Amino acid sequence: MAEIQIKNIAKTFGDYTALHDINLTIADQEFMVLLGASGCGKSTLLRIIAGLETASSGEVWIGGRRIDHLSPKDRGIAMVFQNYAVFPHLTVFENIGFGLRMQKLPNDEVTRRVERTASLMHIEQLLKRYSGELSGGQRQRVAVARALAMEPDVILMDEPLSNLDALLRMEMRAELKGVLAESKTTAIYVTHDQVEAMSMADRISVMYEGNIVQAASPIEVYRNPAAEFVAGFIGNPPMNFLRATPAGDGKWTVAGQNVDGPTSGSSPLQFAIRPEDMRLADSGFSATVKVVEPLGAHLLVTCEVDGTLLRAILDSDLSVNRGDQLTLAPQSDRVRWFDPETTLAVA
Repeated sequence: MAEIQIKNIAKTFGDYTALHDINLTIADQEFMVLLGASGCGKSTLLRIIAGLETASSGEVWIGGRRIDHLSPKDRGIAMVFQNYAVFPHLTVFENIGFGLRMQKLPNDEVTRRVERTASLMHIEQLLKRYSGELSGGQRQRVAVARALAMEPDVILMDEPLSNLDALLRMEMRAELKGVLAESKTTAIYVTHDQVEAMSMADRISVMYEGNIVQAASPIEVYRNPAAEFVAGFIGNPPMNFLRATPAGDGKWTVAGQNVDGPTSGSSPLQFAIRPEDMRLADSGFSATVKVVEPLGAHLLVTCEVDGTLLRAILDSDLSVNRGDQLTLAPQSDRVRWFDPETTLAVA
């Protein structure tokens, strides 16, 4: 069992607080993604779990054992870095087996593990090559294979696909998810790429300014963001926001239209709706088209609604041009409401 418990972890650098009292439990064999913009604390948290950084306070437990006082080599953890970190003077076989040699495992056990993980990563035909003869994607596979060969309780990955081109990233996402499921390894994956997070994670922990804002399944984070930051960060394009003022009896005025909303409240709220949840209708928000972006299967249309820019995803067969007047209606069961003071969801 390799359940990870992060208990009240905080990290300060002088007067700067990088992590604020982080609490998170990651289930055995779960694929957890730490997602956020640069500087949010996700890599710092990963490094603390790995033992490459010391927490200012708090505890880290793996499999019921407290490990934050142990050296990195004693934590049962393997790590995959952004820059591959493969040794150019060693063959692929020796790169994958390097950590096993350091543990002084018998040669037949080293061979067994190297061949097994190379097969998992589909690089068994490359075992006799040197890293200088490999492409970026192949080097990344070697780095992952080397980590898996250690048969760790936990594997940590710090933006391992960011140096690859778009097509190769897509291929590697699918491979990594399958390989980790097959190896039954608990994984923590750090990225700023929401597509990687949405496509790979069992759960996503969205981080902002040293805090975990929401930890939930990808579809829950996407459909029911817990805070304005999550709504604005997840999704491409992100959610639209319009000011809503109370009109009484559970009605709220949004862009001159009365819509159903929270049943109580006397202060303005933020009305939020995703672009794909907007529809052309006979009644709704009056919108002036500013930009039309044909994206193959659909049109991304940027409009002005009540002085605010709003994006809608419409059918590519529609004829829409700059300057057109549209009437857009939100899908009512997909609306989220946020308190502008706390920035948290209220419904």
